[in-house]
Amino acid sequence: MDAEIQTTWGVRSFGSAWTTSRVHRSRSTCEKIETGERNSKKVFGNLDAGGVRKKYRVMENVAALYPITELSKLLGVSRSGYYRYLAQKEWDRDGELKQQIQTIYDERKGIYGYRRIQAELLRQYGKVVNHKKVLRLMQILGLKAIIRGKRAYRSTYRAAESDGRVAENLLKRDFTAEKPNQKWVTDVTQFRVGDQRIFLSAIKDLFHNEIVAHHVSLHNDNVLVLETFRKAFEKHKDVTGLIVHSDQGSQYTSHAYHDMLQKVDARISMSRRGNCLDNSPMESFFSHLKAEALYPYDIRSLDEAQRRIEEYIRFYNEERLQIKLNKLTPVEYRRQHAA
Repeated sequence: MDAEIQTTWGVRSFGSAWTTSRVHRSRSTCEKIETGERNSKKVFGNLDAGGVRKKYRVMENVAALYPITELSKLLGVSRSGYYRYLAQKEWDRDGELKQQIQTIYDERKGIYGYRRIQAELLRQYGKVVNHKKVLRLMQILGLKAIIRGKRAYRSTYRAAESDGRVAENLLKRDFTAEKPNQKWVTDVTQFRVGDQRIFLSAIKDLFHNEIVAHHVSLHNDNVLVLETFRKAFEKHKDVTGLIVHSDQGSQYTSHAYHDMLQKVDARISMSRRGNCLDNSPMESFFSHLKAEALYPYDIRSLDEAQRRIEEYIRFYNEERLQIKLNKLTPVEYRRQHAA
């Protein structure tokens, strides 16, 4: 029910949006003012301790009841100052949200775009914010996520001769999985530091997109790949029926690689020759790794490169939200579906 208060300036009506407590506070204030208690300390209490902004807040609370001119005289402030206060308040209404966006952006070292920042606002602060608003505020703040540049892919593997060790493409670009340890993809990439190179071998589970194992070496050889899988099989004992997909690189067509996977009853799948899109999940991971953890920095040593790679893989698994995983991290998604 609407509330009405009789004043010397006429009847003021308030809709149901006003809370009862606010109406009661306003009614009490009106009564005090209209009974001649013009001393602001008696009406509102001692406002001097709160400064002029506290007086402006009081005016804002009762502005629907009385003319601003009368309230300004009563509290000893200017009308223009009050209107500047309202304008500044309107201008800063997203101040807290901007600060939170800036904090998330800085925490993630500039690698998060507006959609992931939107998800982090909900996770960290419990705020549901439209993605378009997040984008607009990021533009105001001058924040832009690191963008992976397009590059031409070059085939670097040396395929084995026709000796029966090049396997069929079992995945055929179906990168979905119904459970863990159903489909793994693997590959090797390199990063140059001065005149030297560091090589990374990694395995990704297509169910939760977690990097299940990786190994770093100065040599791109069979040992690099075999050590990666040794680590993976230490954590995952039963992988019967697992499909492991790779390109036709020399490590993956070697006798040692085939013998290793046959012993654990895993099936081998390979991309068509020179077709990087047949293994796009691994290409995508390596692209993110380099764009977000390596290329932005002036890396001077192999140790620093390895440290950044190790840190990024932990971050990728445990902290980096993925839209395709319902805005969860790979580890969160795995644990959620393990219950």
